[in-house]
Amino acid sequence: MSAAPRGVLVTRPEPGTAETAASVAALGWEPVLAPALVLRPREFTIPPVQAVLLTSRAAARGLPLPPAPIPLLAVGEGTAAEARRRGWTQAEGASGLAEDLARLAAARLDPAAGPLLLAVGQGYSLDLARTLRGLGFRVIRRIAYAAEPARSLPEPAFRALSAGQVGAVLFHSPRSALCAMTLLRAAGLAADASRLEVLAISQRVADAAAAAIAPLAWRDLHVADRPGEEALLDLLRRRGEPAAASGPAMSGEP
Repeated sequence: MSAAPRGVLVTRPEPGTAETAASVAALGWEPVLAPALVLRPREFTIPPVQAVLLTSRAAARGLPLPPAPIPLLAVGEGTAAEARRRGWTQAEGASGLAEDLARLAAARLDPAAGPLLLAVGQGYSLDLARTLRGLGFRVIRRIAYAAEPARSLPEPAFRALSAGQVGAVLFHSPRSALCAMTLLRAAGLAADASRLEVLAISQRVADAAAAAIAPLAWRDLHVADRPGEEALLDLLRRRGEPAAASGPAMSGEP
């Protein structure tokens, strides 16, 4: 059986694209950059609240500092770490899913102590807001960023896919999977996409990826053991040693 192509398509939006690409390269694979979304920060102020809740690292990056320290609960440790890097010293991470964040909020916070600020991407986390309100919390949603579909597939990614140099694609969110497949179809690469293995950060993302490529199917589809970047990269580690390089580098710089 021939070795898998060395290229791994990275669809995560910037600035996460570069971070994931560096991790892919450190594992010996060749990152091929194809961000499916473009993030646009939105400015906002933090009203008086008892705590801030975050569902993504992108939201953490767009978060202003409060006038006084307040608790911050994040969907996962990666998001909490991003918040701490930006000055939120009281940041705690849940186990990676929105329902985990809701449970953490119920355990740590009191509905009678004041409202919660839910900082999210535009159009995201409406279900989480409803869940928190069902637990008795008053929830204020603020848009930290808007995620817009990328307009086209980067030329280096197009060349690598056309040449059969890409064997896997990483998906971090349902919308990234949908928008990435839209880009591949627009580039005439739907059949090439069906030869890729999908490495998905969660079952929800895997389901979105399967729906996005229908009526075609991916060559294989794998789901991380838990939602998070490290578990997603573990899927890549399990693919074994990459084949030796046989041509020029395929990375597409943003």
